[in-house]
Amino acid sequence: MDRHRVDHWLKLVCLYKTRSDAAEAIRGGHVKVNGQRIKPASDLKEGDVVEFLKGDWERRVVVVVLPDHQLSKEIGRTAYVDESPPPPVREVTARPEFRDAGAGRPTKRDRRELDRLKRGR
Repeated sequence: MDRHRVDHWLKLVCLYKTRSDAAEAIRGGHVKVNGQRIKPASDLKEGDVVEFLKGDWERRVVVVVLPDHQLSKEIGRTAYVDESPPPPVREVTARPEFRDAGAGRPTKRDRRELDRLKRGR
């Protein structure tokens, strides 16, 4: 086969977990092929550049192989050339303070303070 659906290829090379996840991202405008917005059933061929947003990471891959069946993650990585910039650095937040063992059930005020610390306010 020399052509594939975009959503199917993204699933076969393990860039998305399911084909429906890939199709949803495509319909949402998060995936472009050769700089153009596309539909999930659009054809994909070797040499096409696929750009997509995965969380807050902008990925860019060049299609090398159009597989006929599902590939493992290790082999799937050989089906494209990854030209993506490195992933953004995630900020590390302080861990919330824990209560002493046996201190009893936290009060409503304690729970609100713990929630505030978890959210980073």
